[in-house]
Amino acid sequence: VQLVESGGGLVQPGGSLRLSCVASGFTFMRYIMKWYRQAPGKEREFVAGITGVGGINTLADSVKGRFTISSDNAKNTVYLQMNSLKPEDTAVYYCYAAGTNYWGQGTQVTVSS
Repeated sequence: VQLVESGGGLVQPGGSLRLSCVASGFTFMRYIMKWYRQAPGKEREFVAGITGVGGINTLADSVKGRFTISSDNAKNTVYLQMNSLKPEDTAVYYCYAAGTNYWGQGTQVTVSS
């Protein structure tokens, strides 16, 4: 089982990034896939989730209106489109298959001028 995130980087406030998480080794669409993030000195927090069937999604209040989660079951990939980024969005972003121990290694997002 493997979850591999990519797409992080350094961006200015107001900018955009698109994170990707490619899953392998399990039946991707059977799971709710989630994005979490962890900033330095803070606990890991939920950002967004999407069901494998139907694509029903939820977003944390702090990112509603700015972030969008989507998935492509044919590619076993979940995406996190992040717009209007703020310095407080700076964190390591992790992909997670709900109900399992499957976590990605994380991708760093830094929002700074």
